[in-house]
Amino acid sequence: MRDRIAVTIERGVADIRLDRPDKMNALDPDMFDALIEAADLVAKTKEARAAVLSGEGRAFCAGLDFGSFQSMQAGGERSLRDLVTRTHGIANRPQWAAWCWRDLPVPVICAAHGVAFGGGLQVALGADMRFATADAKLSVMEIKWGLVPDVAGTQLLRHLCREDVVRDLTYTGRVVTGAEAAALGLVTRVEADPLAAALAAARDIAARSPDAIRAAKRLLNASVSVDAAEGLALESQEQQALIGSPNQIEAVMANMQKRAPVFRD
Repeated sequence: MRDRIAVTIERGVADIRLDRPDKMNALDPDMFDALIEAADLVAKTKEARAAVLSGEGRAFCAGLDFGSFQSMQAGGERSLRDLVTRTHGIANRPQWAAWCWRDLPVPVICAAHGVAFGGGLQVALGADMRFATADAKLSVMEIKWGLVPDVAGTQLLRHLCREDVVRDLTYTGRVVTGAEAAALGLVTRVEADPLAAALAAARDIAARSPDAIRAAKRLLNASVSVDAAEGLALESQEQQALIGSPNQIEAVMANMQKRAPVFRD
C-alpha cells in the first residue's frame, strides 16, 4: 500500500492501519491512493466480514500533509489542484479516500487516538462507527487554512450531527475532545483502548451472518438518501432474499442448538 498502510486479514476482520507515524499519518497523494487501494482489497476479499481502520504512532491522522498543500499550489502532476473532475464515480480522489469506507460492503470501525484533524477526521467519518479515547482531539480544521471541508466531510457530517453543530464545527474549526465528540454525535463510543475495542466489535460482527450484515449496511446506507416508500420496499427485498437462505438457516440452527454458527462467505 505504497508504504503508507498495512493490512492484515484474520478471523474475518481486516485490520487496516495508517502507517506513517513519523508524519502522524498525514494525508499526501500516496496516502490517499493507499486508503483507496486498502478499501478495494477488502472489498475483493470475500473472507473479510468487517474492518477496523486505525493509525500507528501518536495519532490517527493529523490531516493534510503540508508538502501536499505546497504541491497543490505548484500545480504538480499529482497535485490536488483539479478537484472538480470526478475520478471515482461520484467523487474525486481525496473524497473517495473517505467515502470508500461507506461504500465498502462490510462494516468499518475507526479507532481514533491522538488527533483526527481536517481530512483525517473526514476519513474517520466514512466509517460506520468511530471509537475514540476521551482525550482524543478532533477538528473540522479546514477553516484555519481558509478552506472548507472537502474530503466528503459535508456529506458525512450532515447525517451525524445536528445542522447547527455541523455549522459550528465548520465555521470555527474548534478542537473537541473524544468525550465531547461522543456527545455531539461524531464519535460512537469512548474507549480507553479504541483499537482493542474496535477489533473486539469487528470480531463480533464477523461472527454474524455475512449475508445479513451486508444487507443491513446496504439498507442503512440507502436510508439517508431514499424516501420512506423506497426504504420500506428495500427492507422487504433484502429480507425476502435472506429468509430461507443457507446462512439464515444456519443462524437459526446454531441458536437452537446453542453452538457457534458456521457461515459461508
